Amino acid sequence: MKTLRIFPQLIVIIGVFTGYSHAAEVDDLPQPKHLAVANARASESFILAARRYAAFWNTGDEKFANLALADNFVDRTLPAGRLQGVKGPLQASAGFRSAVPDLTAEIEDMVVAGDRVTVHLHFRGHFTGHFGEVAGKGQPIDFQAFDLYRVKDGRIVENWHLEDNQTLFKQLGVNP
Repeated sequence: MKTLRIFPQLIVIIGVFTGYSHAAEVDDLPQPKHLAVANARASESFILAARRYAAFWNTGDEKFANLALADNFVDRTLPAGRLQGVKGPLQASAGFRSAVPDLTAEIEDMVVAGDRVTVHLHFRGHFTGHFGEVAGKGQPIDFQAFDLYRVKDGRIVENWHLEDNQTLFKQLGVNP
């Protein structure tokens, strides 16, 4: 597997290559701290889809989810109560941002191989809102998640994810 570093020039090339006309916006997407690519030929659109989805979690801006996720997107590890399809992540983000309005997400690691992208995300923020019946007191939130995406035609069509909910719930002061 080859390790690559993303440079701003490469991001602009990716934007031009994929037809994404807002190269400056592409520059603003979260960049992986570490990137490993097994197939450089198909990786540009895969990396862009994963970075757009990370930008959605980082900002809560629905446009990034709509750019990253296919219309037929399927969450293969759907939590109880979450809607299937694109509406599920939109629902989850809005709900969690009501608890942690300053939520940010960084891409610690990204691995691209075949039609899959694995992403290690690091979330941070402060619990100042409400999570169910529990009101935040400004306590810091710091937890990690791991996602596995299947990408087709430059969009995420399937996602398997695992969040460190034990750490998160402890920081929120709630019992699942």
